[in-house]
Amino acid sequence: MAMTASTGVESEVVDEAAALSAAACLFHGFSDSSRLAIVRHLALGEHRVVDLTEHLGLAQSTVSKHLACLRDCGLVESRPQGRASLFSLTHPEATLALLTAAERLLGLTGDAVVLCPIYGEAASRS
Repeated sequence: MAMTASTGVESEVVDEAAALSAAACLFHGFSDSSRLAIVRHLALGEHRVVDLTEHLGLAQSTVSKHLACLRDCGLVESRPQGRASLFSLTHPEATLALLTAAERLLGLTGDAVVLCPIYGEAASRS
């Protein structure tokens, strides 16, 4: 997928619509604050659902639902440990790089997105 502009000669044709659609799907995976909190917590290492519910103060059903979404998106994976499962980021370095870039961009814009009439906090409450 090539979402960013390139100055070199492309050796293969990129379907820009498909690339942008895939990028939008990726960002949608991070668009829920509970999912984002789970991802940020998994950046610290593997956790069980019970650990995440305790650390994040979320209901077990909420954590399980969001982990299933993140797993379906290929962002999280799990492995069995006894009767439980341990969850971890599928690509921790890339995920941390994305979160770092997002924090940098938010800092540069002064968190202006919070005031956005379409996607900001006030819009999400309506």
